[in-house]
Amino acid sequence: MADECEWMKLPIDQKCEHKVWKARLNGYEEAAKQFQKIQDEKSPEWSKYLGLIKKFVTDSNAVAQLKGLEAALVYIENAHVAGRTTGEVTSGVVNKVFNQPKARAKELGMEICLMYIEIEKAEPVQEELLKGLDNKNPKIVVACIETIRKALGEFGSKIVQLKPIVKALPKLFESREKAVRDEAKLLAVEVYKWIRDALRPPLQNINSVQLKELEEEWVKLPTTASRQTRFLRSQQDLKTKFEQHQAAGDDEEGEEEVEAPVVDAYDLLEPVEILSKLPKDFYEKIEAKKWQERKEALEALEMLVKNPKLESGDYADVVRALKKVIGKDSNVLLVALGAKCLAGLASGLRKKFQTYATHVVPTLLEKFKEKKPQVVQALQEAIDAVFLTTTLQNLSEDVLGVMENKNPSIKQQASLFLARSFRYCTPSTLPKSLLKPLCAALLKQINDSASEVRDAAFEALGTALKVVGERLMNPFLVDVDKLKLDKIKECSDKVDLLHGKKSSAGASKAVKPGGQGKVAPSSSSGDKVDAHTTKSGPSKKPSTSKSGAQSKKGPGPASGPGGKGKKATETREVEPELSIEVCEERASAVLPASCLQQLDSSNWKERLASMEEFQKGVEVTEKRELPCQALVRMLAKKPGWKETNFQVMQMKLYIVALIAQKGSFSRTSAEVVLDGLVDKSGDIKCGIKAKEALTAIAEACSLPWTAEQVVAMAFAQKNPKNQAEVLNWLAAAIKEFGFAGLNVKAFISNVKIALAATNPAVRTSAITLLGVMYLYMGAPLRMFFEDEKPALLSQIDAEFEKVQGQTPPAPIRRLVKRDAAEEEAPEEQDEEENGHVQDLLPRADISDKITSELIEKLGDKNWKIRKEGLDELSTILNEAKLIQPNIGELPGVLKGRLNDSNKILVQQTLTILQQMATAMGPHIKQHVKVLGIPMITVFGDSKSNVRAAAVTTLNSWVEKTGMKEWLDGEDLSEELKKENPFLRQELLGWLAEKLPTLRSTPPDLILCLPHLYCCLEDRNGDVRKKAQDALPTFMMHLGYEKMVRAAGKLKPTSKDQVVAALEKAQAVVPAKPAAPAKTSSKSNATRPSSTASVRAHSATTNDDTDAIALKNDPKKNKAAGSTAKVKPGIGKKVPSKPNLKDDEDKSGPIFIIIPNAKEQRVKDERALKVLKWNFTTPRDEYTEQLKTQMSSCVAKWLQDEMFHPDFHHHIKALTALLEHLESETEGTVVCLDLILKWLTLRFFDTNTTVLMKVLEYLKLIFTVLSKEDYHLTDNEASSFIPYLINKVGEPKDLIRKDVRCILNMMCKVYPASKMFNFIMEGLKSKNSKQRAECLEELGALIEVYDLNVCQPTPAKALKEIASQIGDRDTSVRNAALNTVVTVYNICGDQVFKLIGNLSEKEMSMLEERIKRSAKKPSVVSTKQEEKTSRTQGLNPNAAAPRKGCDEVPSKLNQARSNNSHSTSESAPMIPREFQLDLDEIENDNNAGGCELPDLVQHKLDELYEPVCIPEPKNRSVSPHFDEIHGSTDSTINFVVSQVASSDINTSIQALAQIDEVLRQEDKADTMSGHIDQFLIATFMQLRLIYNTHMADEKLNKTEILKLYSCIIGNMITLFQVETLAKEASMGVLKDLMHGLILLMLDSRLDDLDEGPQVIRSVNLLMVKVLEKSDPTNILSSLIVLLQDSLLATTNNTPKFSELVMKCLWRMIRLLPSIVNIINVDRILLDIHNFMRIFPRERLKQMKCDLPTRTHKTLLHTLCKLLGPKIMDHLVLIENKNESELEAYLRRVTKHSMALSGGKIDSETEKGGSTIEDKESKAKISETLAEIFKKIGSKENTREGLAELYEYRKKYSDADIEPFLRKSSQFFQNYIERGLRLVENEREGKGRISSSSSSAGFSSPPDESSYVASSTSIPSAGSTNGEEVGPAVYLERLKILRQRCGLENNSKLEERQPATSLLSKPTVPTVASSSELLHNKLAHLRDSREYNQEPESHHPPVQTNSNTTSAANLDDLKKRLERIKSSRK
Repeated sequence: MADECEWMKLPIDQKCEHKVWKARLNGYEEAAKQFQKIQDEKSPEWSKYLGLIKKFVTDSNAVAQLKGLEAALVYIENAHVAGRTTGEVTSGVVNKVFNQPKARAKELGMEICLMYIEIEKAEPVQEELLKGLDNKNPKIVVACIETIRKALGEFGSKIVQLKPIVKALPKLFESREKAVRDEAKLLAVEVYKWIRDALRPPLQNINSVQLKELEEEWVKLPTTASRQTRFLRSQQDLKTKFEQHQAAGDDEEGEEEVEAPVVDAYDLLEPVEILSKLPKDFYEKIEAKKWQERKEALEALEMLVKNPKLESGDYADVVRALKKVIGKDSNVLLVALGAKCLAGLASGLRKKFQTYATHVVPTLLEKFKEKKPQVVQALQEAIDAVFLTTTLQNLSEDVLGVMENKNPSIKQQASLFLARSFRYCTPSTLPKSLLKPLCAALLKQINDSASEVRDAAFEALGTALKVVGERLMNPFLVDVDKLKLDKIKECSDKVDLLHGKKSSAGASKAVKPGGQGKVAPSSSSGDKVDAHTTKSGPSKKPSTSKSGAQSKKGPGPASGPGGKGKKATETREVEPELSIEVCEERASAVLPASCLQQLDSSNWKERLASMEEFQKGVEVTEKRELPCQALVRMLAKKPGWKETNFQVMQMKLYIVALIAQKGSFSRTSAEVVLDGLVDKSGDIKCGIKAKEALTAIAEACSLPWTAEQVVAMAFAQKNPKNQAEVLNWLAAAIKEFGFAGLNVKAFISNVKIALAATNPAVRTSAITLLGVMYLYMGAPLRMFFEDEKPALLSQIDAEFEKVQGQTPPAPIRRLVKRDAAEEEAPEEQDEEENGHVQDLLPRADISDKITSELIEKLGDKNWKIRKEGLDELSTILNEAKLIQPNIGELPGVLKGRLNDSNKILVQQTLTILQQMATAMGPHIKQHVKVLGIPMITVFGDSKSNVRAAAVTTLNSWVEKTGMKEWLDGEDLSEELKKENPFLRQELLGWLAEKLPTLRSTPPDLILCLPHLYCCLEDRNGDVRKKAQDALPTFMMHLGYEKMVRAAGKLKPTSKDQVVAALEKAQAVVPAKPAAPAKTSSKSNATRPSSTASVRAHSATTNDDTDAIALKNDPKKNKAAGSTAKVKPGIGKKVPSKPNLKDDEDKSGPIFIIIPNAKEQRVKDERALKVLKWNFTTPRDEYTEQLKTQMSSCVAKWLQDEMFHPDFHHHIKALTALLEHLESETEGTVVCLDLILKWLTLRFFDTNTTVLMKVLEYLKLIFTVLSKEDYHLTDNEASSFIPYLINKVGEPKDLIRKDVRCILNMMCKVYPASKMFNFIMEGLKSKNSKQRAECLEELGALIEVYDLNVCQPTPAKALKEIASQIGDRDTSVRNAALNTVVTVYNICGDQVFKLIGNLSEKEMSMLEERIKRSAKKPSVVSTKQEEKTSRTQGLNPNAAAPRKGCDEVPSKLNQARSNNSHSTSESAPMIPREFQLDLDEIENDNNAGGCELPDLVQHKLDELYEPVCIPEPKNRSVSPHFDEIHGSTDSTINFVVSQVASSDINTSIQALAQIDEVLRQEDKADTMSGHIDQFLIATFMQLRLIYNTHMADEKLNKTEILKLYSCIIGNMITLFQVETLAKEASMGVLKDLMHGLILLMLDSRLDDLDEGPQVIRSVNLLMVKVLEKSDPTNILSSLIVLLQDSLLATTNNTPKFSELVMKCLWRMIRLLPSIVNIINVDRILLDIHNFMRIFPRERLKQMKCDLPTRTHKTLLHTLCKLLGPKIMDHLVLIENKNESELEAYLRRVTKHSMALSGGKIDSETEKGGSTIEDKESKAKISETLAEIFKKIGSKENTREGLAELYEYRKKYSDADIEPFLRKSSQFFQNYIERGLRLVENEREGKGRISSSSSSAGFSSPPDESSYVASSTSIPSAGSTNGEEVGPAVYLERLKILRQRCGLENNSKLEERQPATSLLSKPTVPTVASSSELLHNKLAHLRDSREYNQEPESHHPPVQTNSNTTSAANLDDLKKRLERIKSSRK
């Protein structure tokens, strides 16, 4: 009792888990009550029981279990989280409840299962129930069957999947338990209710007694279809409708029947594998000579193919054998048997047979010559079955090929086959392009002499008429007489189409008399034949879609107007010829009698008067009453077109044009006048009128027909002038009318005649015409003329070049419609592809070249023979150029070669397949399944080059075929299923690239999902990444809901991961590309949408690839709205009718133009009737107001998208706006104020994708507005510009860049002075980035538009701008200073009056900036384009180049290219924050860079203290750090500036902070962009130590050593990070190396204890600098440093120069490994400059020859590595012909060429191994003689050449000239070629090693690394054993003082001769770091890296003039005085 009291106190959930069953019972009861009380289905209470529900149903106590089941049922019914428990609870019910003896438990278990189905969990429930069918306990099996039956009966076959149930039924009927069999019988009856006869085939093999019982039960069932009686939670609307129907009776039962799902029996069957079951001797028997053996083989196959569904496999051999039997077997019985086997194979494989269809159809058609009925019937069944596996498009060529056959039986059966095929077609699957050639062939047959051929043709034409309607067929039936036309219509009325809902008997008889039904062809719309249309028995037809009825009704209404259109067409085009009498009679009704009498008068004046009357008569007559033929025949009366008076003739021609324009002008009328018009076209006086008349006739009778007639007539004449003018007219007419429908083949032959004409005018006209045609046809046109003479072909190519890349002009003329009936004709009338240009080209049939020998070669075991076969095939394709798709057995053999073990052959096969795609064009589509899918298999190859080749080939195929063929079927999913990581990553990457470009995909794409999810969890990281990238592209087509549902089948752990990935992918799903809107002009369909291409071109400033893909889409998706349909989800149903309506709405214009609507909106706003568009954040009332205003002038669907809460819809709206921008420019302008207001709302969205799309649209709209010369109104500007300016302060650079671009563009549509005011308002923002950007924009405006742009006055505006100079943000200060400097450049000193009073500090900053900007004016011009983009790293002093509105887009592109160039080739520039800090904090540190030992005397230490911080002593603490420096960049700038501090502790602390950053890998990247700053600050500190601290005796030297240690340690750490080390620029590296070498030579360090250790550290650091820096920069800096050192201290400090040269030697040894990455052009320029300053004579005068040897060694090494190519690297040298370097290199390379690049000038060999050191001259001669002897013998030639190569390589100065001179010129050339060959062979293996080893010759004899030891450095202070005395340093000091202006001028003049070469303006020198800081820190790189600018070969000249130095010193003193006075 105590225990009971204890558990009674427990909470409910704990009771449910208690070990006492009573406690659990009580818990279950209370839980059930509690569940019923919880009202909220999302209450957190439900979650407490998630883990307990399974225990509720699996309780071990039967009594408790019942209560648990009841509680569980309540829980599942009410809890929103119940779905999570489906799997475990259902499993528990099946295993622990269904085996219970109590019926109540079983009932509750079933109810639980059904309730789970009701809450949308049908799939997991069904899965568990099907598992239960395999349970050993029969009770469980019976219960599971019963549950499935109830579920099916209540929820229907839409919810419960029938396929797995049907699959399980045969096994259940075999059960030993009667109860199971009885329940299975009931289930079979239930299934039959839903799918009817489709259940018969799967059950045909069960026990015959059971089948009989089932048949009896099935007969008893009502004929009406079953209906769903219980509904899912998401189907509550259906439930309501069902209840209403129940209440009203079953009146609407028929309507419900349509909605019943139709199941295809084929889908319910299990495929049977038959290939392995074929007799082993099948292929031998089928080739046997005895017909009985062949019959046995076929009968065995027939038994196998009777299986209704066959497993996919390689049936190529089987099909090949059957094809041979049908085509060549002499026994007709075997032919019929073979046809039956083929039919069975096609029916069993369905779509999988498509690959073989095109191979067998020609054989079947040819075999119809047999007349025996049984053979003919078998062939009919076979060809029908084959047709159902493919499309009529694929078979059309084969059918057309036999339509011309002489055998009437073949023609008859081909027509009957077409008639049967048409019945399965819809208007969409029987397009005009396919119908036209078929109708042309059939129309010939209705005139055939054989009646059976005629009847068959009538039947086929009648069927086609029924399918597409009269409207589309009429153009093809124009020339058919009435009797035949009536016969066609009669046949049409008798036809029953199979794509609609027809009676089964009619359909069956129509398709196959006596045969069983077959599968309907898959169409693009997915229409299939209804199962009800088949006969009883095993059916193989899939179901029809619900749209079948609609498609049936489609042609009906169309036939009315179509009929009228036909009559009108006949009246106009096929008008009968009239006699002269009739013509005169009809003409007299229109013209006065006098006019007719004077027409043939002999007096020209009377004839002229007659013409005038004629013209008046035509003009006043109404169109319908104008007898065109009669009038033109009157004009043709004598003298007719032989009229001699040109005035009369001109009038006559004008009247012809007038009649053609005004009347109903037929082709009969045109034929009367065309000959005369062509004759007059070349006439000087009448030619223009004649051509105008021709154009009018073309408008009336169509250009294609007119052009064909006119060209033929012109070339029938012999007048070259007429021919030339006709061709000119045609060229102009094509541009006016477009290319639609032109029969190119008809006049190509005439163009060829014209090209061969002797008259140059005719040839020129022909070439001009070809140029116009090239616009429309492209490259294929050239193939017609490849046989022309080279000279003529070059002229044609030149003409093609002129139009290359141009877009065809929009047609401005079209075929004129004459009456209302014709105007209703569909747009397809002129939708002829221009087309199908590929079809116009002559294609070769290579099937006869694909011989059996070639096939055998391709399949041979020997790879060499296989390769021969592939080579032969490649040759065949190259010769044929364009081929027909009939390639025999080649596909199957090539498929085998894709799996070849020899990878070279695989690659060759891929190349051949690529050739085939080009040669075959779109027809390659039929080979996709055989050859295309195996190409994807190659993705799994382990070699990357093979995979790359496969991708390239695949893309070339997809270009021709489109993606649909590849995504159809299971092939792609089967490939993805293969667990090959290479295949998966390549395939997923390819799909991720292709899927976003598609507007729709086949439904089979969903089959890839399970494998895609598997890839998300693949072990290979690359596969996982590719799968993640592919997810959004799959979701784009399948939708999120469908993909989540598919993920539900995964294991729980996998499911969670996949769903999480899906949620991430949902945010980045790309928008579907929508087609551009169709224009009303039909001829627009003939060209690739020009408007779209214009839009794409204008969008070049945008990087959004999705938008570009969207704009370039060439097709119009009529159902574009379908992409925006809301997918049926939980609780929703999408009605079909509104969707159709939406589709129609979306096809129209998006803007409704209402006159004066914009003006009215402005008036309303002024009158305060509406809210003024002014807010800080948009409130709801503004949004509602805008929505109301838009409702009257924007399409409803677009408005819904624009104001939808989901951002995805905003993207769709923007996409629509982009699409319609060009086509609806007027509407856009009318609604511009509303559009701009809506866009301002989007500025407040947080989604970056939307914002980028908005900016893209804005760029395009302002481009269009500027082209339209539109100007923004003040209302539009004030409601938009302020919000745009707010976005200029965005943190993302990309957004800021686009906003700046838009602001630039707006100056084209809105006055700059008004823009100025808005931007000035932007300065009030709290956002510092926005203020800085606004200041830059103001500077740009002032620079372009002068001070007049400043509003309200320049003074007021500039005061406001100048006030920003005191801003605490560095970027704002910089921008303000730059803007004021821009004004200063315009108005000079007047700027100081305009800006008003500034504080002394701000004024000094401004003055300094003005001075600095004046020093380098050239920099401003070179940096203008970079300033356009105004990125943070660019120089703030460069003015913004807004040089006119037209340059904005190009400037933007240039700025982008400049940015990419600078980031790739040079180190980043110094950020502007650092520039300003240096000016303020350390602006006078420049003096420290002059290397003055006596700086202490001037007490310049103060200059290193921060002038902008009040307390210098506390500098390291930086109390105001956070206020001054807000960003990471600012922090780094601040810390770097402290490195150069004169306070040692401050510097050490700053270095420690930087060291900490550098040592952390994840943070080291933050230093990127600051490396030059840091190095400058570092060597400034080194100079400070060298010049000041070391000279100060009061300072503790330990502190100095500590500082040295920090500096060197920091830099070693820095140069270990390779990416950062590469950023160091050349000028900085030069100064750094200078400082480090000085440090190594500092003798004062020897007196310190740790001095040698410092030198060793410096030694190590220099090694790091040389190895890790950018090789070009370091090599260049060393050359310049050597040059400077030799100039300054030629005879004084040789040790300095020696160390520089040692560094150079080390770099020379590294050259072989870095030669491919250095900028050789730049290195050679530096050497060129060195040689100009130090010519050879001057170097020889030096005491030491090391400089000479060093520079020669460098040049020889470069020559050795680059060979003759080195001469291509002299592009940066001006006047290189005069360069000493160029002459020297020519000598070296010429000498090297003679020796195959191996010999080096002996002058440079003093330090290397020489011949004299190795062996005597006699030995040389002996060795070389032996080598040449070997070369001379045939056997040892190669060995001799190899030895000679090795000998020359070993002894590089060996002279082989004497041996060569003795031989002939031929032998010398032979040796030279042989040496090159040996070198090339070895180049790949040992080039680097050989290069580096052979570089030893260039090293001087005493060359040794300065890294050797610590003692090696001090000893470096002497040269040749002599100590360097104090005099050396004194001399050096004197020179330094002279350079800095501290000595008098006379001394400088004394030095002038020694450095006279410096005065040459063309010899650039490199400034030191101090000079760079003087000029401008931001242009540090420009001092030496001028040669990186490709535009200029003239680097800015910098000279060390005395006056400049003096001016700098004066400036320095003034600034020092100012700083001291301010501190006082």
